[in-house]
Order: sequence, then C-alpha cells, then structure tokens
Amino acid sequence: MGMTDTKNVLLAGASGIFGRHIARTLAASGYTVVGLGRSGSSDVTADLMDRDQLLRAVDGLRFDTVVHAATALRKPPMKHKDMYATNDLRITGTRNLMEAARVVGARRVICESIAIGYGYQDFGDRIFTEDDKFAAPGDKAVEPHLAGMRVKEDLMLHTEGIEGITLRFGLFYGPGFDGQGGTDAFVDMLRRRKIPAVDDHGRVLPWIHLADAASAVALAVEGGTPGAAYNIVDDEPLGFGAYVRAVAQTFGTPRPMTMPTWMLRPMSYAHRMTQVSMRVSNAKAEAELGWTPRYRTVGEGLAAMAGSAA
Repeated sequence: MGMTDTKNVLLAGASGIFGRHIARTLAASGYTVVGLGRSGSSDVTADLMDRDQLLRAVDGLRFDTVVHAATALRKPPMKHKDMYATNDLRITGTRNLMEAARVVGARRVICESIAIGYGYQDFGDRIFTEDDKFAAPGDKAVEPHLAGMRVKEDLMLHTEGIEGITLRFGLFYGPGFDGQGGTDAFVDMLRRRKIPAVDDHGRVLPWIHLADAASAVALAVEGGTPGAAYNIVDDEPLGFGAYVRAVAQTFGTPRPMTMPTWMLRPMSYAHRMTQVSMRVSNAKAEAELGWTPRYRTVGEGLAAMAGSAA
C-alpha cells in the first residue's frame, strides 16, 4: 500500500459516527480514505495508545494528510471518571499519532477538538473567538479534561515539520448510520422515555451538525492556515434541555419530563455540563476556511433529519 498521492488521507477514528461522516465527505470530495483503528475491520489496525504497535502498522505507508478523529467515548460521559480514558487518548494517543504522521511523511494533520475547552463555566453573554485562551487551567474537577485538550492542541499546532490545524467543534448532533448512533439513538431513547430535559435556566451551548463538522474537516485538508485553530459551531447556541425538547417535538416523541439540575449531582460530569453557558463565534472559519454551516441552527438540522426519515 505505497501511497504517495496527496489525495490519500489516513483517518484515525474512521469507524466512529463522526469518523464515518468524515470518510463519506472526503470520499465525495475525491479523496481516498484509509481508516486507522483498533478494530479488525479497520484498513490499518492499531491502538493509538500503543506506540510500538502503531508505528509498526504504518511502517512503509505514505500519506500527505492525517486526520485525528479518534475517541475513547462509546456513550455520553456521566461522571468525571468517564472522561479519563479520553484524557489519556488526547495526550498519549495524540503524541503517538504525531510520531506516526512523521513516519508516513504527512505534511498536514487535522485534529478534532472541542469548543467546551474554553472552560466549564457560565460565561454569560461573552462570545469566544480563537484569540481567547483555550483550555486554561481550571478547578480540580475539570483540570484533567482541560489538560488533555491543552496538550492535544499543543502537539497538533507545534510539532515541527507538520502543518497542524485544530477544529474546535460544538456539541455534535445529526444522523447516525443504519439508524444507529447520533441523534437517531437519542430519538429512540426519548421514545422509551429514557431522557429528561434539564432546566437550563437560560444557559446555552454551541452545537454543530455532524455533516457540517465533516465538511470543515474536508476544507481543512487543503485550506486554512497551518498552526491555526478554528471554531466550528452553528449560528445559534442552545441549552441542552432546549435541545432535548426540540428533538422530541421534531420527531414526535413523548414530551420529556423536566428535571432540575440538582438531581444530576451524583452524575458529576453531566451536572457540571448543565452549569456551563458559552457562546462561540464561527467568523474565523467562515473567513479563512470558506466554511459555512449548511444548518445554521439546530432546528434546521433536526427538521432536515426528520424530513429525510419521512
């Protein structure tokens, strides 16, 4: 598999929901995507946490671009400890992948990051841009998560000889595959009355449709400024409780009960997320990447999903 064409991309995390959206978008843009992952169904089988295994797996391969969309999460994190494997992957896994990128001769590496890295706080009406400090040290509970984000971006943007670009995504929503994963799974849980809508008290979070997120990755493969970060979010932040109610209304599920946030305190990470309020600008991505979200609001994206399923 001697690959030298600049249209070849090594995609870490290709088997995940977001990875599959990326692979489909890149293929539609004329790229050949080679998936890297732990499962035997991957084109290149290796665990990012196992440096020696990873370097053996990519030995002799050549790619112009590497995309890092690997995640250790298989379901939404409820407690802080549910994030620990992801924190480790962001640090050790990213360090190993950057070494592998050099082995395969990659010119550019695109990294999945997350806008929540601006901080786990209620920032009121403040609007974050890429000029704001990212993943600044936080309190004891969230510092391990922020440290992982901080190190991941530092490795991505400051590895010598690599044109690194990091994309800070809003919370993902959108279709899964074969009726599984993504918002499809969320709708199923609402139909079984498994998800409440928390009382947001006016707090909002940034969101992005999976297809729009994947289109940003495709644009970053060839465009954008090396060493830059871009916020990839839609135009209208929305509270998580409001999101739950919007999904229920759009797909005609039973109306979810409203839960006060204090009831989530035993689920430490989920409770902390209900205390966050954040507004994020996407102007830089629009200006430099030429990226605009097809679905400018969650409402538009959900309506499109419901329409295609009808």
